[in-house]
Amino acid sequence: MAAGTRARFHSLRVTALDRLTDDSIALTLEVPADLREEYRYTPGQHLAVRRTVDGGEIRRTYSVCSPALAPEGPSTLRVGVRVVEGGEFSTYAHKEIAVGDELEVMTPAGRFTLEPRPGRYAAVVGGSGITPVLSIVSTLLAREPDASFCLIRSDRTTASTMFLEEVADLKDRYPDRFQLVTVLSREEQQAGLPSGRLDEGRLTALLPELLPVAEISGWFLCGPFGLVQGAERALRALGVRRAVIHEEIFHVDDGVAQAPTAGAGAAAAASAPAHSTVTATLDGRSGSWPVQDGESLLETVLRNRSDAPYACKGGVCGTCRAFLVDGEVRMDRNFALEPEETDAGYVLACQSHPTTERVELDFDR
Repeated sequence: MAAGTRARFHSLRVTALDRLTDDSIALTLEVPADLREEYRYTPGQHLAVRRTVDGGEIRRTYSVCSPALAPEGPSTLRVGVRVVEGGEFSTYAHKEIAVGDELEVMTPAGRFTLEPRPGRYAAVVGGSGITPVLSIVSTLLAREPDASFCLIRSDRTTASTMFLEEVADLKDRYPDRFQLVTVLSREEQQAGLPSGRLDEGRLTALLPELLPVAEISGWFLCGPFGLVQGAERALRALGVRRAVIHEEIFHVDDGVAQAPTAGAGAAAAASAPAHSTVTATLDGRSGSWPVQDGESLLETVLRNRSDAPYACKGGVCGTCRAFLVDGEVRMDRNFALEPEETDAGYVLACQSHPTTERVELDFDR
């Protein structure tokens, strides 16, 4: 996405609402012709949706599940929404949104992506983690005849499985290039793998039986924190290079330990200086502002630039990613940036606190 379109919201009309399971739906949004270039997306990217309630703003991110096949940009966008216990937006989506409603939707973001190219690819997903991977695999198989994909998905029961028909359709259309392995944690299947969780030990034993692990060009891990971390450890134990493992975490429990924050000044002292100033560049314009006690750098920027990009504010979605031009910061947690990104100097503004008197961020890089 070009710098000039970062964090830009537009009103998009809901044209279809499909119930996938008892607790999940798919929303189809119409993209006007004059906005299709702005909403051009790479398979695997997500959209932030915002809503104002009692004077406060709620933002949530949802991955695009439809294939990216239109060179001029999409005429529609489809996202999957699963109800989260206590979730303000997901509950609203399931109970109140209707066809014809308008939603405020940010232009696409995210780096959990795959541009179609030849090779063998695989994914391990859990629950709603299927959503971005459905876009990745459907686009890849449609646009690249010399590519194949193995999807290993974990769900509680058949009835709770999102996009069941869409995945089955891919299996029917590409029987020689699409391998599907389903594991249910709370239901026995008549055929296939025994029920149970896909943890590190099980994946370490299972993956070499399913496919040639060393020949996979890219691994895509998506879903709850525990599944993704277990799958990564299994792959590393099998000798897979970290550079070909791509991760996106959908759910992180509050009790989960802090994620590693290596790179970009993570080794700096944890205590903040008495007075700090942040300089931020966004959409080609720069400004400098004092950081108030306890504020994250994103909060400081938002007080002065309401167009600063963010969605989850929890270190998970990566929407607030910025390049650390100068100074040092402490990131509370990071579940979004790859190690090579933090090593290159990128930080999550929502989790970053200054450990030097001057910090400079560039949201446009």
